[in-house]
Amino acid sequence: MTSKRDDETASSPHDSEAYRLASRDIDFLATDDLRPIRLQLELLKPELYLRQEDIRSTIPVFGSARILPPDAAAAHLDALERGTDSSTASPSKLARARKQVEYAKYYAEAQAFSGLVSQRLQNGDGQNYVIVTGGGPGIMEAANRGAHEAGSRSIGLNITLPSEQTPNPYTSPELCFQFRYFAIRKMHFLLRAKALVAFPGGYGTMDELFEVLTLIQTRKILQIPVVLIGKAFWQRAIDFSFLVEEGMLNADHITLFETVETANEAVNIIDSFYQEQSA
Repeated sequence: MTSKRDDETASSPHDSEAYRLASRDIDFLATDDLRPIRLQLELLKPELYLRQEDIRSTIPVFGSARILPPDAAAAHLDALERGTDSSTASPSKLARARKQVEYAKYYAEAQAFSGLVSQRLQNGDGQNYVIVTGGGPGIMEAANRGAHEAGSRSIGLNITLPSEQTPNPYTSPELCFQFRYFAIRKMHFLLRAKALVAFPGGYGTMDELFEVLTLIQTRKILQIPVVLIGKAFWQRAIDFSFLVEEGMLNADHITLFETVETANEAVNIIDSFYQEQSA
C-alpha cells in the first residue's frame, strides 16, 4: 500500500490506490491485517474446485522431493564415476549419488502404488481414492505419474517456497493448486483422506506423518490406514519402541500405523481395512 502522501500526489482521484476496489487491490490483500481473509480464500478455492470435479475421497502420498527416478539416479552416478569430471567428484558427492541409486527404488514403488490404487480401489470412477501429493518432484512426482500412466487423475497441492517449487507434469491440471499457508494445505490433505502413505523423507514428510498420527491419537479424525513404506528407513529414522519404553507413547499408539516394504502390501492393507468396515 502507498502512503497518504503518495496518494495525495496522484494525478487524479481515479489514479490513487485508495480508489481501487478492495477486491482488486493486490497490495491491500497482501497486508498483515488481511491474513484471515487470505486463509479463508486458500481454504475455499481448492474446496470449490474439488467439489466441482466431484472428488469424494483421496489418498495422500508423502515422501522426499529429493528421490530420483531409477534411470536418472543411475545416469547421475555413472556421470560422476565415468564422466570427464569424475576425477574432481568429491567422495561426498559420490556417496550421495550412490544413496540416490539405492533410494530410487522408492520412486518406482510410489509410481507402482498409485497405479495399483487406480486399478484396485478406484473402480474406474476417478472420484474416490484419488491420489494427492504435494505436487512437486521426487516421491510426489512418482505418485502423480503412477496415476497418470494408469489413466487416472491425481491432485497436486503445491506451496510457495524460497526455492520455488513448480508442479510436476503428471498432476491433473484441473486439480493442481498452489498454497501460501502450510496449515490450510494440511487441512486439504486430510479433509477427504481415506488413508495415508509415507515413503522415506525429511522434515516435510515427518511433519505430515506426525500430524495425522496426532489427529488419530486424539480422535480429531476417524482412524484411517497409515502405511509407512521402507522398513529399514523407518526403523532407523524413528525409534517408536524407544518412545514406548520411555513412557512417551502408550503401546497401542504404535499400532496406529503399519510398516511395509512394497506398494502391493500397502494397497492390501488399505483394501482390507475398508473391506472389513463394509462387511
